[in-house]
Amino acid sequence: MADTLPSYTALVLAGGQGSRMQGQDKGLVLAGGQRLIDHALARLQAQTLAPQTVLISANRNALTYASLGWPVLPDTLPDYPGPLAGFLTGMQHCTTPWLLSVPCDSPQFPQDLAERLLVQALHDSADIVIAADRDSQGEQRKQAVFCLMRPTLAEDLSAFVLSGQGKIGAWVARHRYSVVCFDQPGDDPMAFFNVNSAQELDQLISR
Repeated sequence: MADTLPSYTALVLAGGQGSRMQGQDKGLVLAGGQRLIDHALARLQAQTLAPQTVLISANRNALTYASLGWPVLPDTLPDYPGPLAGFLTGMQHCTTPWLLSVPCDSPQFPQDLAERLLVQALHDSADIVIAADRDSQGEQRKQAVFCLMRPTLAEDLSAFVLSGQGKIGAWVARHRYSVVCFDQPGDDPMAFFNVNSAQELDQLISR
């Protein structure tokens, strides 16, 4: 199946302020002897359908990120406006039919993430596909920062963000979108666990 799917560019979001981690650049935080950005990049290369190329969205420590060998893109919008700004910059530099965003602070995301989102996109003729999982009560929980999108939506996204809006879900809802829930047998229920505090970092390391 993977051999018949279109190519995509992966965008690693590492441009946040790390406000809940004392302002640390989360992509450079160590977890089990490796930086979170290293974990994320390794996970992308381990995908059942590997990306054609990778972009890194980062607003600090550009030289450190550049040493990883991939283009580093700062937000084109000021004042850390959030993940949508990273989406927009990634779209503007994407040369493949699809762009897949993943955050730097969820280093155990599914290894078949890209393949399953792309399959769903083609099946539903969707322009955006987001991942989801289940919370402790069994309710579906959208993980919208794990987002497969068409770069042709860049103009629409730019207008949306410049209007002062910043919620991924609100932007996604404007378009033809689908959701893939990673709740099948064999799926890791903690695959989308993300690190927002020192305690959560310890929890990740101890897994």
